[in-house]
Amino acid sequence: MPTPFEGGCMCGGVRYRCEAEPGMTYYCHCEDCRRGSGSAFHVGLGVSKDAVTVLKGEPKSFRKEADSGRGITRMFCPTCGSPLFTYPDVWPDIVMIKAGSVDEPELFEPNIEIYTDSKVSWAHIGPTVESYPKGRA
Repeated sequence: MPTPFEGGCMCGGVRYRCEAEPGMTYYCHCEDCRRGSGSAFHVGLGVSKDAVTVLKGEPKSFRKEADSGRGITRMFCPTCGSPLFTYPDVWPDIVMIKAGSVDEPELFEPNIEIYTDSKVSWAHIGPTVESYPKGRA
């Protein structure tokens, strides 16, 4: 994915810019990510927290204990509810950008899937994607 890249929420109330290439692109099948995305899985891009700047608006946050047993903070638009970022305690210097919020999501392709033990039976990801039953160390 070329850098920098930008994204935002559905209503346009929150916009951000990322100045770094993703260190990983992934599918996550854990229950928290399914519920947080409203879909069968979450698709994310892991980047340095310092590389992301909110250009417009102020995201709202929700914090809870993740499936890993560690804390996780999810950021979303306070107006339209679009999910934007996830801050996992396990990686304090990383932010997970929600791929659906990126202006040009087709510019990247996830290469791993995690928490496949929680995968719904009808969610099929290609056979060339590395899979992990739990999180990736």
